[in-house]
Amino acid sequence: MGIIIRLDRLMADRKMSVNELAAKLEMTNVNLSNLKTGKMKGIRFETMNNICRIFDCQPGDIFEYVRDEDVE
Repeated sequence: MGIIIRLDRLMADRKMSVNELAAKLEMTNVNLSNLKTGKMKGIRFETMNNICRIFDCQPGDIFEYVRDEDVE
């Protein structure tokens, strides 16, 4: 599995739309959607800092690590 992005949960809890968050982050809707769905390969610390500031949260509220099952 790897890293799961929980941005949808934060946005739903605060009733914030993709358009509203994208505007606050000065990011395109497409890039934000790619981040939400895990299609991006990375995130800038500046973006992560801004998300944490907007939602008054910690990085662990946005990301969750799930260990891959060992296959033998």
